[in-house]
Amino acid sequence: MKRGFASDNNAGVHPEIMKALDNANDGHCIGYGDDPFTLEAREIFRDIFGSQSEVFFVFLGTGANVLGLKAITQSYHSIICAETAHIHVDECGAPEKFTGCKLLPVETSNGKITIAALEKHMHGFGFEHHSQPRVISITQSTEMGTVYTVKEIADICEFAHKNNLLVHVDGARIANAAAALNMGFTEMIKDAGVDVLSFGGTKNGMMYGEAIVFLNKDLAENFKYLRKQGMQLASKMRFISTQFLAYFNNNLWLKNATHANGMAKLLAEKVMEIPQVKITQEVQANGVFAIVPKNIIPQLQEQYFFYEWNEFTGEVRWMTSWDTTVEDIEGFIKILKNLLK
Repeated sequence: MKRGFASDNNAGVHPEIMKALDNANDGHCIGYGDDPFTLEAREIFRDIFGSQSEVFFVFLGTGANVLGLKAITQSYHSIICAETAHIHVDECGAPEKFTGCKLLPVETSNGKITIAALEKHMHGFGFEHHSQPRVISITQSTEMGTVYTVKEIADICEFAHKNNLLVHVDGARIANAAAALNMGFTEMIKDAGVDVLSFGGTKNGMMYGEAIVFLNKDLAENFKYLRKQGMQLASKMRFISTQFLAYFNNNLWLKNATHANGMAKLLAEKVMEIPQVKITQEVQANGVFAIVPKNIIPQLQEQYFFYEWNEFTGEVRWMTSWDTTVEDIEGFIKILKNLLK
């Protein structure tokens, strides 16, 4: 199959994850989460995020985001997010449809929300004609490949809580962010004050499956009913949770994310040697954003598929993954240089 830089979703399943799936396929287990794999995986999450946390496994990232937000909002609330946020751009209106909330996107230069941008929405509280701000949703790492520092997250959480708001983190690439910051999830999420986390694994070597982590279990009251109504309750849940067991075993998550990030940096270094190409965002996780001459994009995509981020400017997005190789990058750069001759 043709390799490329379109998305880390396009990569296959890590062999250790596949082995875990095969192991879970032996014999019968009670369904809907009352199996030993799920019970063990839940304990691992509690070890990371604290005894006051609660975790629920779901099939996919959109489900994690939408249901996590649904649990902490009412339909008259609003959710503040970056204009590039997945919940705003790439979830087909699902957050609005299922939460009933208004999304309030804010402009960003690099995918990261600032306190100054948030302050513009701190009005209308108690006014029945105005949707009530309730949640600030950030993405870590962002859709632009950038990473919030722990202080930036903590500052947003402090600002939110001071204004009686909650903080949700879309962590589809949370592992890449942790690897980039060289720290664990506890310090980056729990200690920073986050309330709800969509914890992703699919983009980092898992077949499918995400987790919704409530850092305060009181926020998860009655969530089991929302998960069922949201069609995210897996009958054979062990095939999600066993993947997380392998994911955390021997820090596989970190090895995969570190490799993906390293490949992005290597790709960026090679690209920066080409005068006709301009990198537009700081390369911190596993994404490279660049402007290339528009006339060569179709030919380049034929060899190594990727997505055009902004068709008007010629900005493209190149994503690396746990199985990206040096040979992938060298082959891509060779073709890119040939097209620019």
